[in-house]
Amino acid sequence: MLKEYFGVLLFAGVAAIIPLAVFAVSYLLSTKKDTPEKGLAYECGMDTRGETWVQFKSGYFLYALIFVVFDVETVFLYPWAVKFGQLGLFAFVEMLIFIAILLIGYWYAWKEQVFRWK
Repeated sequence: MLKEYFGVLLFAGVAAIIPLAVFAVSYLLSTKKDTPEKGLAYECGMDTRGETWVQFKSGYFLYALIFVVFDVETVFLYPWAVKFGQLGLFAFVEMLIFIAILLIGYWYAWKEQVFRWK
């Protein structure tokens, strides 16, 4: 029975060893001396001026949140579409309900003008 899982165990072992090896090589090859340049904040290759803790508009986060919601929708739609022929009418109706809920959320965001860049 262990023969069947040997490939999976080998893959998991290699997947655990490679990141550890990369970290070890990085640690061994990195410079250890602390310089004033290392302590500077890096902002697009230019020195920062003024206050560096700037608050962002919440609109950026709303765009990101809406992107994540529709990205997760795609993750749920893909396996459903692959097995569409085998699932039957019940799964089709369930997916229609799922898409309808997402469309209601999209319509609400549109109505509240969340997508309008100000």
